[in-house]
Amino acid sequence: MAAAKTFVLYPSLGVGHLIPMVELAKHLLRQGHNVVVVVVDTLDREAVSADAVARLATANPSVAFRLIPAPPSLDPGAHLIKRSLDTLRLANPALHGFLRSLAAVDALLLDMYCVDALDVADELSIPAYFFFPSAAGDLAVYLSLPNYYCRHPGVPSFRDMGETLVHCPGVPPIRAMDMPQTVQDKESDQTKARMYQFSRIPEGRGVLVNSFDWLEPKSLKALQDGVCLPGRPTPRVYCIGPLVNDGSSKSAKRHACLAWLDAQPEKSVVFLSFGSKGAFPETQLKDIARGLECSGQQFLWIVRSPPEEPSKFREPDLERLLPAGFLERTAGRGMVVKNWAPQAEVVRHMAVGAFVTHCGWNSTLEAIMSGLPMICWPLYAEQALNKVFMVEEMKIAVALEGYEQGMVMAGEVEDKLRMVMETEEGSKLRKMLVVAKKMALDAIGKGGSSELAFSDFLGDLQNSSAENGGCT
Repeated sequence: MAAAKTFVLYPSLGVGHLIPMVELAKHLLRQGHNVVVVVVDTLDREAVSADAVARLATANPSVAFRLIPAPPSLDPGAHLIKRSLDTLRLANPALHGFLRSLAAVDALLLDMYCVDALDVADELSIPAYFFFPSAAGDLAVYLSLPNYYCRHPGVPSFRDMGETLVHCPGVPPIRAMDMPQTVQDKESDQTKARMYQFSRIPEGRGVLVNSFDWLEPKSLKALQDGVCLPGRPTPRVYCIGPLVNDGSSKSAKRHACLAWLDAQPEKSVVFLSFGSKGAFPETQLKDIARGLECSGQQFLWIVRSPPEEPSKFREPDLERLLPAGFLERTAGRGMVVKNWAPQAEVVRHMAVGAFVTHCGWNSTLEAIMSGLPMICWPLYAEQALNKVFMVEEMKIAVALEGYEQGMVMAGEVEDKLRMVMETEEGSKLRKMLVVAKKMALDAIGKGGSSELAFSDFLGDLQNSSAENGGCT
């Protein structure tokens, strides 16, 4: 067995960036390595709070967390992307000091937003790799975008192109409206910040991707062949996933929704959950409710307060937000949960037969590992991109119409639920998910593609250490 390495993991601001890093940390620890997760402690409103880090540390006692101080962005009114990049750049001195304080560091594993930490790694001669917790297709698009704008200087912004198809290597044609929100206006500060970020990712020694070879062969081939970065070396890409929460609960008290699922028939329940930021206006909530009721399907639905409501309404008022009498009429076949449910446990429950999801990549991988067909409702970030890959290439999902305009009608909700749960098309989806689940388990099993990719990564790291004559 190879000697244990010491890895420092460096997530971006926000708990959504920290959680995938924790899964990577657990994977490294299972392989017998030493791991420290370094979290930037700043006053930025998007940063992970010390309390949140403490909760994660309690839930994952084998993972070591360290907080480093950093001043918030000098431009607090800037968009989140630019503000995050600014804050992470300002954290470089603290990161440098922390790394110097350690006896040895074999590699620095960076979140995709932590591009300026490359300068610290270079100063200390520490090999730096990126951990990309999204799809390999997303990475192919991101790496190709700076070159896309260079090749098409007169092209309009994506926001002005509507359904015009954008062609990037290794992925299906993508409607301009489905490109990430943060690159929709090419003249905006946030798009310029993202182009800077994407252009620096290739400076890393490699990229660990939370996916697996079978799921995204075309994207991986494009990345490996270097066609996403013409004229520039492409870093090695290692698909080491799926790395997801296995659903084993650390809580002594089981959530009430799991007991409710225990009483439902196998594969009979549609689960609706839209991530930590998945809040809808009241009008949309009412249409979802009408669609659920008219579909006749059993359901488990996670509901948050509408985004426009004041923060004091953290607990959604279901009687006010949902149609009159809805909760009473569906009490026998549906359950509405306020704010949160243990998703990793829910998707693996035998009673769940379909998943209406925002297409966050972690949720997608959890569904694949559970053999669960998906109904796509992308909301933000790269989720519409993921929808394209899931529907058109992976064939593991269908999409709801209307999300582009910000309103999915009740009839569309009803139709797609019936399609997945009752029709031949839904049966084909379920068969595809059986295959996808098997291939995912094979990938992370002994001798699987993801295990081999991780070994290749360790081999490259060993070569790097030899080249550098050792690290800090």
